[in-house]
Amino acid sequence: MHFGPIVKWDFGGDEPLDGISVYDGGDYWHFVTYGLTELYEKESEDMEYSGFGMEFTFKLKKDNYEEVEIKCICSILQSIARISFENGELFEANQYIYTGQQTGIDAKQKSNITGFITVADDKFQTIHTPFGKVEFVEFIGVTRDEIEAVNDKKITVEELYRKLPSDVTDYNRKSVV
Repeated sequence: MHFGPIVKWDFGGDEPLDGISVYDGGDYWHFVTYGLTELYEKESEDMEYSGFGMEFTFKLKKDNYEEVEIKCICSILQSIARISFENGELFEANQYIYTGQQTGIDAKQKSNITGFITVADDKFQTIHTPFGKVEFVEFIGVTRDEIEAVNDKKITVEELYRKLPSDVTDYNRKSVV
């Protein structure tokens, strides 16, 4: 599946990414963004990196999710990309995103998952394009208890990642801290 904006960001649209492709990974959906890098021509002066030098990925466990959940994740990835487009913020592996959200990130807001940690995506290596280097940053959903433990420096992102059962976000997963 592929989701893209009707009106591109460069033409006044609200969604900064040119698109998000969603692949069937077997027991999960694998999301990959397009548009944080330079897709059509070299526009930035940084010759080492393409655009922001990153694209996002996310793995969502299949659990009879309807298209609404896939669209919800696409919306979240667009919102995170907007931070880069508007503020120039880069996302790298081993960071956390504390949303302050008390409800789940799922469409029904019932999930235990309220924030994210980032890791280097194990399915993609850094690639070198004609427009510069691209790294793939995977977002992994974490619970409020987990993100607060990282925020309070009780555990590092790396330590939390090692405790998780996998890098696939499961809305029904319990906290590991």
